[in-house]
Amino acid sequence: MKLRQNVRHFAAKQALTLPVVGEKVTDRLVGMHTDIFAGKAEEGRRDERRAHLDDFFAATMDTYVAALQEGFPEAEAREITHIQANFDFYNHGWTEMMEFPSDELEAHYDRYADFFEGHGITIDDPLGEFRPADGVADAPSTPEKLEDPEHPHAEGGFADDAYVETADGDLVVGGRDEPEDVDVEAAPGVEGEDSEV
Repeated sequence: MKLRQNVRHFAAKQALTLPVVGEKVTDRLVGMHTDIFAGKAEEGRRDERRAHLDDFFAATMDTYVAALQEGFPEAEAREITHIQANFDFYNHGWTEMMEFPSDELEAHYDRYADFFEGHGITIDDPLGEFRPADGVADAPSTPEKLEDPEHPHAEGGFADDAYVETADGDLVVGGRDEPEDVDVEAAPGVEGEDSEV
């Protein structure tokens, strides 16, 4: 899929594994993701999805760290979490929130099948072993949207690799190289910084 990647993403990567700072960054990233994706939801549906999105995105932070620990580069680890979210959106019929069309679900799954299978993640169970012990808040589904899905925020054609769009608009396959001197304070939530997902 197509992602953006800047120094704040690398700062967040480092911060998420640190005590205290990691908790702040996690909270900020969860809030940012919830705000961004709730904003893509149909009006009148946004507030009812927030608690679910908060719980879901908090769980994907654990997925992200696990993927990094297994050797995935930053862009791919983050892409894995976005794919999980799109599985969840699809399962709920929240097609207007999806980042890629529903006919690319299996292609995205297949690219990371070894990781997903190793952690019990499926399209039907997007969190697998990362599902919190106390679960994820429920939110109403809109299954009728699956009959003729509309994907106003989806970009198709990027299912074969992780594509990173640079600040200049160029596409880099697999992501950027990590800068040598990354300041953890650039991570969202450390100094009130924002970032793009």
